[in-house]
Amino acid sequence: MTIWLMAMGTAAIGLIPTYESIGLAAPLLLVICRLAQGFAVGGEITGSTTFILESAPAGRRGTWVGIIYFFANIPNALVALMLLSMQLLIGKETYLEWAWRVPFLLGGLIGIIGYWLRRNLEDPEEYKRASRTVESRNPLRAVTRSGVRSMLYVAMILPVQSVASYLLLGFMYTFLVKQVGLDSTSALLANAAGIVAYAIFIPIGGALSDRFGRKKVLSVGALWIGVLAYVSVRLAANGSLLEAVAGQVILGIGIGLYGGACFVTCAEFFPTSFRATGHAIAYQLTVAVLGGTAPLVCAWLINVFHSPFAPGWYVAVVALVNIVLIQFVPETKEVDLRTSIDSAPPAVRSSQGVGPVLRDLK
Repeated sequence: MTIWLMAMGTAAIGLIPTYESIGLAAPLLLVICRLAQGFAVGGEITGSTTFILESAPAGRRGTWVGIIYFFANIPNALVALMLLSMQLLIGKETYLEWAWRVPFLLGGLIGIIGYWLRRNLEDPEEYKRASRTVESRNPLRAVTRSGVRSMLYVAMILPVQSVASYLLLGFMYTFLVKQVGLDSTSALLANAAGIVAYAIFIPIGGALSDRFGRKKVLSVGALWIGVLAYVSVRLAANGSLLEAVAGQVILGIGIGLYGGACFVTCAEFFPTSFRATGHAIAYQLTVAVLGGTAPLVCAWLINVFHSPFAPGWYVAVVALVNIVLIQFVPETKEVDLRTSIDSAPPAVRSSQGVGPVLRDLK
């Protein structure tokens, strides 16, 4: 269902009449299509993460999950290059007149390929075994007992990932055009470079977390972002294409390293019996509250402090707070997926350190 919802939402954007034709109905239809895309992506993130996590061999879960997030993010950069290529081939006026619809229509057709690939997939063996032994199939178990604790852990490690990635993906292009004064082509290319760095370093971060542990990579990634976020924004704001590229690449590397460990850890916090439900609730709420508001908060901070560098401080503060929070979540590198953190040995459980209140939720 999520694939068809994404495909239809994408194709419909390419068919929406212009504002001159139908007035306010045009932006209203656009919002509806974007909401459909958002709901679809939200479902796919949890579904794909859970499927790959439960299919991955022991000791490679971080790498495998990192690879799917690489392919989820790299199209953001490739689309930018595709749009620039189209404008060069057919002219900017033609592109703005009607050719902008073509990528959306093609994106809708891709849904057919996605459905064909998906329909032949079987559930992972981990899920099948858990289904045969689980005591209850009620997905609402995710909001009781240890499920609440696991969701809180997700909310503790996801803030900097949400804020920093949305800064890069949803704010920097507009920032470079409106605040810095770069032309749209240069801003698009610079932002694409940062996104490529981000995507490449996600599986690298996942592989490093497979070797050295999730919390160590999370801590290093958060420290990187905390120390260099302001530097990255200030560098990008200097006005040249090269510095805009360098600033966003530096930021993208840190976000990718952190994300490589963060994405797999968020799923590992939950046992197989309610992993999908628990992950969906915790992940989507945290990203919506912190990531969805990040561009607005950044724009507001610029106006309040009259400084284009304010977003860098905002991300840096969130990262430094996250470094502290990371120390109070359990290490999940070696957990058994069936029971997750409930099966962690005493030495690992003691590292949770979030106090008696959370232990009572167990």
